[in-house]
Amino acid sequence: MGMEQMTMPQLGESVTEGTISKWLVSVGDKVNKYDPIAEVMTDKVNAEVPSSFSGIIKELTAEEGDTLEVGQVICKVEVEGGAQEEAPSAEQAPAETSVKPEGSGDQSNKKRYSPAVLRLAQDNAIDLEQVNGTGAGGRITRKDLQQLIDGGTAPKAGAQSSAAESKQQAPAEKKETITEQPAHTQATQAKAAPASVSVAPGDIEIPVTGVRKAIAANMLKSKHEAPHAWMMVEVDVTSLVEYRGSIKDEFKKKEGFNLTFFAFFVKAVSQALKEFPQMNSMWAGDKIVQKKDINLSIAVATDDALFVPVIKQADEKTIKGIAREITELAGKVRSGKLGSNDMKDGTFTVNNTGSFGSVQSMGIINHPQAAILQIESIVKRPVVMNNGMIAVRDMVNLCLSLDHRVLDGLVCGRFLARVKEILENISKETTSVY
Repeated sequence: MGMEQMTMPQLGESVTEGTISKWLVSVGDKVNKYDPIAEVMTDKVNAEVPSSFSGIIKELTAEEGDTLEVGQVICKVEVEGGAQEEAPSAEQAPAETSVKPEGSGDQSNKKRYSPAVLRLAQDNAIDLEQVNGTGAGGRITRKDLQQLIDGGTAPKAGAQSSAAESKQQAPAEKKETITEQPAHTQATQAKAAPASVSVAPGDIEIPVTGVRKAIAANMLKSKHEAPHAWMMVEVDVTSLVEYRGSIKDEFKKKEGFNLTFFAFFVKAVSQALKEFPQMNSMWAGDKIVQKKDINLSIAVATDDALFVPVIKQADEKTIKGIAREITELAGKVRSGKLGSNDMKDGTFTVNNTGSFGSVQSMGIINHPQAAILQIESIVKRPVVMNNGMIAVRDMVNLCLSLDHRVLDGLVCGRFLARVKEILENISKETTSVY
């Protein structure tokens, strides 16, 4: 028998950490390779993590609610063959957590505190320096602290500042890594110093966990790093509205899914991106990477979270093909079946803000992309025509947020003008959805 470690997988291109929302296995369970062992949430996806090995779960080194960096150990599995690992398993770990004596043994992870442990320590003014952990390498788990709190034996910090100091502590050998990842450090500090808000009777406190926490970190990163600029054009889509209205019922009957306005917009954007490839770029520090594939991220919201699944090679697909994919991806989001592959490799985001009546908005760029386009609500408005007459037309605003490190107003203005031109020329005579 031998011991193997499973680590936090990378569930998306720019994902640096994941939160274990639920363990699907317990210590002692037998698992086969590819069996799901945990549900993990990131800013990109909520996915089941499959086992990399067949064997018996010997130790879960992270608690539910813990946020771990990609590559950190989440559990240990005893498999057939290989040398027995020397690290103590969960069964060999001491049952009681005690105040720190002059102990020996592996303490390499002693000061690697998870956000859940830091929060609990701060809330209860516990001096983490004096706590012995039962996790791998002496790591302190949430369960360790809970046992001390329940038993009334938690070592108190000398002052409130002690808890704050313990938050910032990390092993000496980790200091370089922290300085090389300023965004992650900022996010950790943001968690460590929550805003002081008074809670009055009748107020509802909602814990910030999982996907919402990841969205917050990604939005903060985008706003801090990317200098956002914004522009808008208005588009006369009267012909598009008439064309779609004339075929939507027959289309639904024949295909089994809706022909939405959004599918027409996504197709127009993918066509314009092919003509203006600078828009399909990303900032990479010392260079700009112009992506070959046009993979459009589409924002899909649930009651408490926002997901951005990706339509791959959108420029190669028909309006019907895009409409089908939008329906399938939205269905996966709402049934909780969206996988990591559905979220990967997006190069530009299109957001259907018009679906809830918005007529003007400024989106936050989906990091590390360079732009996001908000498709607003189609509304009937009186418009002065070229002949000077006033007519009621179907109008829509297209609002573009851009990363000014990568893009300038000229190319963005031309891109929007081209999207406008494509949309204003959609009609029964010129456009096929197939």
